[in-house]
Amino acid sequence: MSRIYLCIDLKTFYASVECVERGLDPFKTDLVVADPDRAKGAICLAISPKMKERGIRNRCRVWEIPKNVHPIVAKPRMKLYIKYSAWIYSIYLKYISKDDIHPYSIDEMFLDITNYLKLYNKNPIEMAKMIMDDILKTTGITSSAGIGTNLYLTKVALDITAKHSKSHIGYLDENKYKETLWHHLPITDFWRISYGTEARLHKLHLKDMYDVAHAKEELLYKEFGINAKYLIDHAWGREECTMADIKAYKPKNNSLSNSQILYKDYDYKSARIVLTEMVDNMVLELIRNNYATNLIGFYIGYSKDAIKPLRISFKLKEETNNFHKILNYILNEYDYQVAEEVPIRRLGISFGNVKPKKYTQLDLFSSLEEEEIDNILEKTILDIKDKFGKNTILRATSYQECATQLERNKLIGGHNAE
Repeated sequence: MSRIYLCIDLKTFYASVECVERGLDPFKTDLVVADPDRAKGAICLAISPKMKERGIRNRCRVWEIPKNVHPIVAKPRMKLYIKYSAWIYSIYLKYISKDDIHPYSIDEMFLDITNYLKLYNKNPIEMAKMIMDDILKTTGITSSAGIGTNLYLTKVALDITAKHSKSHIGYLDENKYKETLWHHLPITDFWRISYGTEARLHKLHLKDMYDVAHAKEELLYKEFGINAKYLIDHAWGREECTMADIKAYKPKNNSLSNSQILYKDYDYKSARIVLTEMVDNMVLELIRNNYATNLIGFYIGYSKDAIKPLRISFKLKEETNNFHKILNYILNEYDYQVAEEVPIRRLGISFGNVKPKKYTQLDLFSSLEEEEIDNILEKTILDIKDKFGKNTILRATSYQECATQLERNKLIGGHNAE
């Protein structure tokens, strides 16, 4: 028996929440969610459906909005959006077990509705409409939905088919996918097809999913390696992964990463300070979970693509979560590799091979080594932050003028929390 999946997307979620909070209709209101403190260069996190109808693209910059449109500018309130998302998740739980729900993002959920159609005596479209109507009635948020016989088709039905449906519900099985979307363009509308992938396909003279499905497999494997399998399967509308597979998945290797785009060009020394702050945050995350790493990497993006970004990674001889050790490794490479005369705009750090930390048992006559003392100090700092707030205790580095941590601790996902 084929499984039936449902993917529900909350339309222009952040903007819709801001409209609902103001008692406004998102389909009749010009509103953008953007930080006014970042001036006209700020990216709009969301725009209302009314502005989309005007042909304004989502995630545009404030200065790109036509001069004859004067939208309400709502400062992002991430805690509020998380609250709404949790509220809507509770609506899903009225109809579906959490074991059959997979949160894809803050505003998108996959649901396996196979075993519920008979229970509610509804077909898939009726089931989708029942849940969508409840979301609208309860929260005022409008949604759209994709229905499919596998997870890939469900997402494509949402992203492409639902947009052309008056009910905002799209349905696809493998046959309908081939009949209606094999020649759909642009190919980047399809899940997991980036502009980079499109360019590589064009290099092979493949312009749509029909072309990909009928291309020589060895040609695709030569260009894309192991990822060619997913590309070929998706071109035919196939997807082996199920909801049960997602729930059972356990990664062989864990990793942590953090990145930020600086609000202005930073010089070599100032960016070094921000990088130190980022290492501090990442190490605290290791300690919080009693993890350690032996694979460290960092990324430097120079301003306006002056020169190619720098990506450095290196493996340590030991697993550690010691702040001073990790910081020294990174700063030594930073000082050796980073161009001093070129302004910097983007920074990133990653820890790979993240595993539970191994401890050595000490006997009664042993003293704590310096690393263990540092570990105790970091745990104490973490406890203070958890109890009294992230900005209660900071390293002196974070009080320098060019530091960013003091302000970033007030954000969620890089945006205003309140």
